[in-house]
Formats: sequence, structure tokens, C-alpha cells
Amino acid sequence: MLARVPHLAALAVALAALPITGRAQPLIDPDVPTISYVNFPALEQTMSRTVSGQLRVPAGVSGKVPAVVIVHGSGGVDSRGRFYAEALNKAGFATLEIDMWAARGWLGGVTGRPRSVPQTLPDAYGALVFLSQLPHVDASRIGIMGFSWGGVVTMLSATAPYTDAYTGSLRFAAHVANYPVCWVYNHVPGYAFASFTGAPLLIQAGELDTYDLPDTCQRLVSGLQPPAQAFISVKRYRGATHAFDRLQPAITVTDPYSHLGRGGQVDFVPNPPAAFESRRTAVCFFERSLGVAPGDDADCDEGDGDRDDGR
Repeated sequence: MLARVPHLAALAVALAALPITGRAQPLIDPDVPTISYVNFPALEQTMSRTVSGQLRVPAGVSGKVPAVVIVHGSGGVDSRGRFYAEALNKAGFATLEIDMWAARGWLGGVTGRPRSVPQTLPDAYGALVFLSQLPHVDASRIGIMGFSWGGVVTMLSATAPYTDAYTGSLRFAAHVANYPVCWVYNHVPGYAFASFTGAPLLIQAGELDTYDLPDTCQRLVSGLQPPAQAFISVKRYRGATHAFDRLQPAITVTDPYSHLGRGGQVDFVPNPPAAFESRRTAVCFFERSLGVAPGDDADCDEGDGDRDDGR
């Protein structure tokens, strides 16, 4: 029967020719993280909402590990979350990428998102509580990072009033906000940015981001009180647009929040050099902030981007 099926016969010959080593070969790559799809409640008082997310736990770890919540942009979950999650997993971090739109029946985009970012803070704080209750996660070493809309979530979660209202003494221990629409803070109600938890915050922005001006994020930080400037920093990427680390085909969107709130078109142009530098910088920032020793191949210099320390 086997001889009548040429490809099966060839496979049998090939298998017979394999050497017998005496040791079973693993069927699963030991470097691949364990991936689970989880649900957890948002921390809302007026309704019950369940948020979904992808939980990735690094391979080969024992004991409690640090973790990072990853928050998507207006378009919903895309390539950016996995791009950073894979590097964070390799560095020893668990990651939880949440899906805020699915929980609300939204499809994403300018017309498929909630009216304001603060409405989605219960999702991020719910993720913090969920991770803190996992036996293999260190509750004192949970960070958060986000892109655009998720970057705004990350910025607001660094403030004391929102954190006190949702989780009290349980706080994010480090924050990385990528292109978080810096003009909006302290100008639009609900986006106050003056009282902080004290956890370190890194803002990464593109020079050509048309939500802001090239120096909007740096001016935001420079205008804060000196104690805040000690733990908030800005890294600007030359020649990079909004969503420069979205390594998918370029698109143009129209958003009423762009151009300092006047509205208009925004280009999302992939910039691989800036994207990989941003990813390396984010991983190194979380390693320093959450007390993780960098790996042997870690390269934690500041790279070629403009660096504005806010000091």
C-alpha cells in the first residue's frame, strides 16, 4: 500500500535514514513563551465588562517574573503589540496585550472607538489587578506600555488621581508611552498630568508626528515641576511619523485630535530602524526600572534618536 503513494514511500525512506541518537528530540521550542488567551473584569462601578487579552509567559523561568501590560492604539490590536511582546518575553517579562475594543463591540479607527481615553482606564487597571493575582507574576514589578490611544492610557495611569481611584496602593511600576498625543495634557478636561505616582515614565515620539509639533512632548515634560522631571523622560526619533513602529503598509488617517486638536490627516509610515531602536530602548527601560538584569546580548545605549531628558 505504501509503495502506491510515492510521497509516503519517500518519507519512509527519509525517516529510516535518520540517525538514532538515543535522546528524544523536543517537539516544542524551549524558547517559545507559553501563550494563553484570558479574560478579566474591567474595574468599572456602573457596569460589568469583561476584557480579553493574550498572556505570554517567558519560557524557562522559575519563581515570580515581572510583567508588562500592552495597550493598543485606535485601530485595535495590530503588529505592534507582538513586536514588543516577543522582545520582552525574550528578556524575561510576561506580557498581557489587552483588547479594549472587543469588550465594547467596537471595530476600531476614528469612528470605532470610545469618546475619550479615560473611559478605557478601567481596562488597564483591571489588567494590573489580574496580573497581580497570578502566582507566577511579581505584583510589585508590573509595567505598562501603549501606542497612541494606548500611549495616552499609559500616561494617565502614571498619575496619582486615577491610580488612587482605581487601585489605590497597587500601582504600575514603570510606563512606556509611544507617541501619546502630548498636546492634550493639561488642556482637555480628564487629561490632567501634574500629580504622579512617581513610577518612571519614558515617552517615545516621532519628529514628524502630526498630532504634535516636533518638540511638544519635550515641552510638556519641561513644564512640569522639577521632581517630576527626575523620573519622566522623552526620546524623539528623527524622521519618524506617528506609529513609526507599525511595521505594516503605510496608511493615512483623518483624526479630529491631530494637528494640536485642529484635526487633519496623519501619516502612519513604517520606519524599521526607529522601530527596532524603540523596541530595544523600551526593553532596556523596563529592565532598569523593574530590576531585571539585561541579557548577555543586550545593547542598552541610547542609539541615534534625539534624547530629551526633560531636565
